[in-house]
Amino acid sequence: MSSDKQQTKQFSGADVLVKTLEQQKVKWVFGVPGARIDKVFNTLVDSSIQTVVCRHEQNAAFIAGGIGRLTGKAGVAITTSGPGVSNLVTGLATANTEGDPVIAFSGAVPIADRLKKVHQSMDSVNLMRPVTKYSAEVDSPESVSEVITNAFRSAESDRPGAAFVSLPMDIMMAPARCDILTPPEYSGTGPADAAAIKEAARLINQAKTPVVLLGLLASKQENAVEVHVLIDRGRLPVIGTFQAAGAVSTNLFSNFGGRVGQINNQPADEILAAGDLIITIGYDPVEYWPALWNKGITRTIIHVDALPADIDNSYSPTVELIGNIAATIQLLTPLIAPRAPDPSIKKQLDKIAQSREELARSSAMMNGIPVHPLRLVSELHRILTPDMTLCLDMGSFHLWIARYLYSFRARQVLISNGQQTLGVALPWAIAAALLRPAEKVLSVSGDGGFLFSGMELETAVRLQSNLIHMICIDGTYDMVAVQEVAKYGRPSGTTFGPVDPVQYAEAFGARGFIIRSPDQIAPVLKKAFDIPGPVLIGVHVDYRDNHKLFEQVNERSIH
Repeated sequence: MSSDKQQTKQFSGADVLVKTLEQQKVKWVFGVPGARIDKVFNTLVDSSIQTVVCRHEQNAAFIAGGIGRLTGKAGVAITTSGPGVSNLVTGLATANTEGDPVIAFSGAVPIADRLKKVHQSMDSVNLMRPVTKYSAEVDSPESVSEVITNAFRSAESDRPGAAFVSLPMDIMMAPARCDILTPPEYSGTGPADAAAIKEAARLINQAKTPVVLLGLLASKQENAVEVHVLIDRGRLPVIGTFQAAGAVSTNLFSNFGGRVGQINNQPADEILAAGDLIITIGYDPVEYWPALWNKGITRTIIHVDALPADIDNSYSPTVELIGNIAATIQLLTPLIAPRAPDPSIKKQLDKIAQSREELARSSAMMNGIPVHPLRLVSELHRILTPDMTLCLDMGSFHLWIARYLYSFRARQVLISNGQQTLGVALPWAIAAALLRPAEKVLSVSGDGGFLFSGMELETAVRLQSNLIHMICIDGTYDMVAVQEVAKYGRPSGTTFGPVDPVQYAEAFGARGFIIRSPDQIAPVLKKAFDIPGPVLIGVHVDYRDNHKLFEQVNERSIH
């Protein structure tokens, strides 16, 4: 590991922490202060890093996770000890499951007090181990930069995820006799094994109906570029998980069967079922359980990823191509023989294309009140230009949009389907507004999920974030209610009271609007995008067709 060779005897542990963050090119930290971490917050004032104070630690982790997903560099959250640590758990678990690089630093009691029952003492390292790739405590002034540097390496390498570092307050206050470590100038993995690549190509070329299944890591910009070339050369049919949104380019749309996830009932599932060989690229089983799409099927699977597969009864690859995904595909593509599309697959793809056109026409004509989700999708199609980022929360609306709204730009649409965490959309939008200030940013949540992170509207106002947040209003946790009705014949514990989005927005210093009919969607959105700063829009939605989202139409579906 290289260093700037500058001895830092005059530096405190907090100084070394902040200077190491600067070496990692961190631009923002997101968090909530407290007595056990105040030395770090005080030191940040004199740094090049902007401190963004949040209204809840969970949301600080969400925003940092959004930074990580959009850039590939770890976002940073900083909190105090005790509940400041425990409030991070959901945010870190979400990032770790979703493959978003993020690092959380939390204050801790002095080392001498770590085993005592003192104010805000907690075994935070062990608390965080199940939900992170890396969890450690800095236990000496000399190890500050080492621990931090290794946390970044873990969070950003292989399949990215979360890292946690506990910072005892006495270590942050003490002189730190260590160098400021810098990341290697060149680092990373190479392509997969050459023999494995050659064997994968042989299997693909001899297959009758190979199908590509794209996962989250396929939507990284450098990976998506190579995926496009592979699909185009092999004329391969392709589908994607929700998290792979944007990984297929416009010119390949005729090859695209659609998205799959959560329930095995989509047209794309039929394409996947028809494949006698499946090429998974950047796919993690948490995105779409193998038992949903591959249970009881014997066929060849080629696993292309940064990490080996998690083997189970429904997912046991014949060949694994482990390494840098873009570099691996770059070597695989020339070995793939172009082929005429299989007639049965082509027929299915043509049928899907026709259904898309019919759905687009019928959705645009849905003029009922409240607004049908497909009419929202229709209007979003009109405004989802390349200069927009769309962030989705979890809920029934999320399934409508994830299935029927198409994007052709990598990491343009941010979707959660790992932990399916409520409250991610607004924090992700804040991250997008910081990173992409020249772009339009739209986030969407239900009225249930909104209040999981709605307090960060004040953060957005303070940052003057140019974003719109749309709330789909129906007064229930509908995604849960629909499934309960299917199981038990009635919903339970899914209703709550109303919130006025206009008054809520105004209370925080933002602008607020209500969409009362479908013909207001476009003009209200246009007006909102012309207003500087955050805007909140409420729209009452008609969820009467939501049961169709969960209808089991394929035999492989499981519960």
